[in-house]
Amino acid sequence: MNIIDQVKQTLIQEIEKSIQQANIVESIPEIKIEIPKDTKNGDYATNIAMVLTKLAKRNPREIAQLIVDHLDTEAAHVKKIDIAGPGFINFYLDSSYLNDVIDQALAQDTQFGRVAEPKNEKILVEYVSANPTGDLHIGHARNAAVGDTLCNILDAAGYDVTREYYINDAGNQITNLAKSIEARYLQHLGQEADMPADGYHGQDIQNIGADLAEKQPNLMDLSDDERLKTFRQLGVDYEMTKLKQDLADFNIHFDNWFSETSLYEKGEIQAVLDRMKENGYTYEKDGATWLRTTDFKDDKDRVLIKQDGTYTYFLPDIAYHYDKFQRGNDKLINLFGADHHGYINRLKASLETFGVDSDRLEIQIMQMVRLMQDGEEVKMSKRTGNAITLREIMDEVGIDAARYFLTMRSADTHFDFDMALAKEQSQDNPVYYAQYAHARICSILRQAEAQGYQVKKGADYQTITNDKAIELLKKVAEFEPMIEGAAEARAPHRVTNYIQDLAAHFHKFYNAEKVLTDNQAKTQAHLALIDAVRITLRNALQLVGVSAPEQM
Repeated sequence: MNIIDQVKQTLIQEIEKSIQQANIVESIPEIKIEIPKDTKNGDYATNIAMVLTKLAKRNPREIAQLIVDHLDTEAAHVKKIDIAGPGFINFYLDSSYLNDVIDQALAQDTQFGRVAEPKNEKILVEYVSANPTGDLHIGHARNAAVGDTLCNILDAAGYDVTREYYINDAGNQITNLAKSIEARYLQHLGQEADMPADGYHGQDIQNIGADLAEKQPNLMDLSDDERLKTFRQLGVDYEMTKLKQDLADFNIHFDNWFSETSLYEKGEIQAVLDRMKENGYTYEKDGATWLRTTDFKDDKDRVLIKQDGTYTYFLPDIAYHYDKFQRGNDKLINLFGADHHGYINRLKASLETFGVDSDRLEIQIMQMVRLMQDGEEVKMSKRTGNAITLREIMDEVGIDAARYFLTMRSADTHFDFDMALAKEQSQDNPVYYAQYAHARICSILRQAEAQGYQVKKGADYQTITNDKAIELLKKVAEFEPMIEGAAEARAPHRVTNYIQDLAAHFHKFYNAEKVLTDNQAKTQAHLALIDAVRITLRNALQLVGVSAPEQM
C-alpha cells in the first residue's frame, strides 16, 4: 500500500476509534474521506458527522465536535482540525509523514511508483492493428501512443500485460492489394494491365511492382492463382516490414503480431462456428448463416456466412477474440478507431454466444485528431499529396512531442494537434515544460556535486518547511496512487496531467526557495527532495514513452 493510502486508512481508523470512544453510535457506517477542492480547506475532509445524524439523533456539528475531541491527532498525522458548515470535518495533516516518500524514491529509483503487489490479472491489449495496405497515419499514431502508454501504466500497476497487433492479412483488402501489385508488376514488364476497381494507387505499390518486375520476372511462369497468392504474401511482408519499422522508431513494441490467416490455417474459425451452433445461437435464412446477437443487446442479428459461402469479416473477428480468451487472458482491451463505434455491441454479443461474459471485453473508441498549423487544419502531405503519415509527424515535431501530445487528452475526445506548439522551445509547450523541469534539476544536482554534495537518504527533512516544498513533496507522494487510478480508469491522459502538475510544482518551488545555501543540513534535505522529483518525473515520462533529458 502506498503512503497516501496508508495515511487515509490510518485517518479512517482513528475516526472510527473516536466515534466508539465517544459512544456516538454502536454500528459505524462506511467513513468516506475526500480531498477538498480548495486546499485552504485542509488535506482531507469527511461528512461522517452528517451521516451519523439520524443514527445518533444528534446535531451534526455536535457529533463532529465529539469526534474531534476524541481523535488521536498524533496517530492520525493531523496537526489542525476545522469543523465547517453543517458539520464537515476538515483535516490539516502534519507533513512529516511525507518524509518517507523521499527516501522511498531514492531507494527504489527506476521502480519508484510501481505497485509492489501483483494484481494476478492477465490483460491483453490490442491496438493499432492497421491493415497492411499503406502507411500509418495520424489516427494510427494516436492509437499507438495511447495504447502503448496504457500498457505501460497497467504494467506499472501490477497487471500481467500482453501487447498485441492483429494483422489483417486475409480478406478482400489484401486480395485488392495483391491485384494492385500484380497490375503494377505487369505494367513494369511492358504488358497492359488495369488496376482493380478498389485497388491501391500509392507509391508503395508502384515500388513493389517495379522491384519485383526487375528481380523476379519469372513470376509470370506461375499460374494465375499461384501468382496472386505470391503477390499477397509479398505485399503483406513489404507493408508489415515498413509498418513495424515506423512503430519501432515511435518506441512502440508488441509482444505478439497475430496473423488473421493463422485462424484459417489452424481451423479456429470453424471451431468457434461449431461452438456457436452447438449453443443454439446460429440459424439459416435467405441462404446465409446468421448469429443471434439480438439475444445480447445488439440491434439486429448479424450474418456470419454469406449466400455465396464466403465469410463476413465478423466471423474471423469472433474467432480471433475466442482465441484470445483460449490463451488464458482474464480481460481484453481493444483500442478502435472512431469508425468502429457501431461494432461494439455485436462483438460483445458474440462473446456471450460462446459462453464468455462480455464485460471481460473493454473497447475504447479513439476519436479523430486534426493536425493544425497556424490555425488551419493540415489534411494532406505537401510531399505526397496524401494523408500525413506517422513517419512525417515524427520527422516534423520529433518522437517525444508527438507521443506526449497524442496522449495528453482523453482518447474519447477529439484533439487538435498544434504542430507549431509541439516544435516550440518554450514553457507554452507542455512536453518542453516537463522536460525542462527534469533538465533543471539535473543542472542543480551537477552544481551541488561540484560543491562537494552527494544526494543521500536520511537527511534532516524537518528543515523542509517552505509551503511550496511541501506541496511539491505531496505531489511526489501522489505518483503511485495516480498510476493505480489511471490503470483502473484506463486513462493514460492522467499521466500527462500529473507530469504537468509535478513540473509546475517544481518550478514554483524553484522560484520560491534556493536549493544550494550556506545551511548544509537544509541544502542536503532539499537536494534529496529534488532528486526524488527528478526520479518521479523521469519515471512518469517513461510511462508515456518520452525521454527525460539531463541538459536542454
